[in-house]
Amino acid sequence: MTRSLLFSLLLVPALAAAAPSASAPQASVRRFALLVGVNDGGEGRARLRYAVTDARSFGDVLEELGGVQPKDKLLLMEGDRAALEAALVRFKAMLAAATTPGTRIEALVYYSGHSDEQGLLLQKDRFGYRELRKALESLPADVRIAILDSCASGTLARQKGGVRRPAFMVDASSAVRGHAILTSSSEDEVSQESDRIGGSFFTHNLVSGLRGAADVSGDGRVTLHEAYQFAFHETLARTEETRAGAQHPAYDIELAGTGDLVMTDLRSTAAVLVLGDLVDGRLYVRDSQGRLVVELKKYAGRTTELGLQKGRYSVMRKVLDQTSQAEFELGEGGRTVLAASAFRAVQGELTAMRGGGPLPASLSSGAGAGVADVAAAGSGHRSRFFNVGLFPGLQTNDLMNAGEPVDNHLSVSMGVSRMARLDGVAMALGANVATDKVDGLQLALGANVVRGDMSGTQLAVGGNWAHGKAEGIQAAIGLNVARSSGSLGQLAVGANVSGTSLVGAQLAVGGNWTAGNVDGVQGAVAFNHARDRVTGLQVAVGLNWAAEARGAQLSLVNVGGDVKGAQVGIVNVAGRMSGLQLGLVNVSRELESGVPVGLVSIARNGQFHVEAFGNDFNYANTAIKVGSRYLYTTLVLGMGTMEGARGPSHWSLGLGLGAHIPISERFFLDVDAVTNTLYGWNLSFEGDRRLHQLRLVAGVQVARNLAIIGGPTLNVLHDSNGEPVSNLSRLSNLDAGGVLLWPGVQVGLRI
Repeated sequence: MTRSLLFSLLLVPALAAAAPSASAPQASVRRFALLVGVNDGGEGRARLRYAVTDARSFGDVLEELGGVQPKDKLLLMEGDRAALEAALVRFKAMLAAATTPGTRIEALVYYSGHSDEQGLLLQKDRFGYRELRKALESLPADVRIAILDSCASGTLARQKGGVRRPAFMVDASSAVRGHAILTSSSEDEVSQESDRIGGSFFTHNLVSGLRGAADVSGDGRVTLHEAYQFAFHETLARTEETRAGAQHPAYDIELAGTGDLVMTDLRSTAAVLVLGDLVDGRLYVRDSQGRLVVELKKYAGRTTELGLQKGRYSVMRKVLDQTSQAEFELGEGGRTVLAASAFRAVQGELTAMRGGGPLPASLSSGAGAGVADVAAAGSGHRSRFFNVGLFPGLQTNDLMNAGEPVDNHLSVSMGVSRMARLDGVAMALGANVATDKVDGLQLALGANVVRGDMSGTQLAVGGNWAHGKAEGIQAAIGLNVARSSGSLGQLAVGANVSGTSLVGAQLAVGGNWTAGNVDGVQGAVAFNHARDRVTGLQVAVGLNWAAEARGAQLSLVNVGGDVKGAQVGIVNVAGRMSGLQLGLVNVSRELESGVPVGLVSIARNGQFHVEAFGNDFNYANTAIKVGSRYLYTTLVLGMGTMEGARGPSHWSLGLGLGAHIPISERFFLDVDAVTNTLYGWNLSFEGDRRLHQLRLVAGVQVARNLAIIGGPTLNVLHDSNGEPVSNLSRLSNLDAGGVLLWPGVQVGLRI
């Protein structure tokens, strides 16, 4: 699958004028990263699959191995032009705040998404290359690195007359001046993304290189030179025979200095995989979820170290037409050596070759199966309409064709039967298993398994398991599992599991779990989980969790990383919120353009104030205000003396909702409604008197964390049991039976 993407790398160091002497102390380094991923390039452009995933993968390797602390990493996912401009302003402020003598500040900006010859395409907006260059040059950093994985961004390298040159990198350290712009393809080429690797070719190879595959010197560190060279050659090799064609480099370099810029340090990782010197071939390292983490060409005679996170992994090794596999587990801070003897031969992965040619002989037979109906993709196989069997070896396919692969349209089994390909219906009391493609229907009391593609329906009392891509519906009483699914509907009484992305619906009484994206609906009684993005709806009684949400989350507890839409529940938590949060407790790390409505709403970039004030019925009050920029919740505690009493006679506890209206940098208005309960001074919590207030409070900011506040109030006092109430304030002289109504005033300070 092609992707309108291209990679470019911009390095603009602005460092000290001369290199430090050998006796000078080495400066400390603090690295910051702004990571931008946008799948939506606007109307008329295909929506990308992996731009956001690429940005997260690149950010992960920077945090794990590249010295970027979590607090120094800023993510912008699926943002428009305004969001990018705001992110650049915030990123610039982060850099400025970190600038200290003796510390080298490094700024890295990564973008993955659509672009054209004029600039980046952010949904319906464009951010021009000239604007981008200007923004990068304004960053207050000693070293600036920009990585653009987008189409036609080679134009950026031509802004100052750059031309295509042989692969070349220069050293970069604290003595470097100038800039370098590097692109993975020229201004008239495209980059590509692949479903096989789950990302764009260049970013995938760049990340693999940064994890250690590019460490040709073997010193445990990957420099910018090594990382780019590895990504350049691997991308060129892997795209030469694709439909879009090979990607070629072009860059504009104006750098001078000594030393080399280290991008990742493998010695700082949680775990290290050591590939022995006898291991060779093309290696594919996958984590326990089946995600491709590192891909590299390993040559015998040299040891290679890869920095990974702890956990279980598998490595697929391909040498000529031989395929082998090894599994291992990395512990915290450990080093695991993988020798050539650890690999065991396996059947080659069945693939669909575009063009319709026959499969190689080594791949034409399916892998062995258990108690099941087995269908394996084939070309040139014998064909029989039906197959009847108890297990492989005792079935009509084997008895009449000496075990050769056979295609069937109908399979009936009391236990096990095996076929090359099934185009029709399979029925079994045990289980149905398809090792490649099934077009039709599978029925089983036990389990249905698809190890390749399926277009149709699986129905089982036990469970469904899809290893490859499934289009249609899976329905089970027990469990639905899809390790790598495309368009798929899953319905289960137990739980649904999807190993990668899902398009359609997951409906379960138990829970839904998806390792990739969800485009559709997740509905469950217990929980819904999406490791990446949800575009649509999550509905659960218990918990909804999504790294990104584009739509609505409806549950008792909703948790989202980047949310654009709505969260409705008892507790709503979001990393970045744009939309509606409706619940008793709403929490967001960054509230962009959202409206939190609830009993308590907390936003890190919103309001948190403490107020001390007096009013006409309480001589001392303390209040806390928390909320977004414009809406807040307030909790008020006060004490006062009734008219004619000596000393404190009552205390009050109030809760209210309000709106904050900024007028200028120094002036603001707060409008809120607060309900207070009055208690006797004996600290009794038995209170029947209710005081309702409508308050208009003006504020003047006299210092950064100090404001003078004051304004009029409208007060209503009554007894919840209908008993008469006495005057509470010298201003409350209008006795209307059992209700007092009067205008009041309050004055105080806010910090």
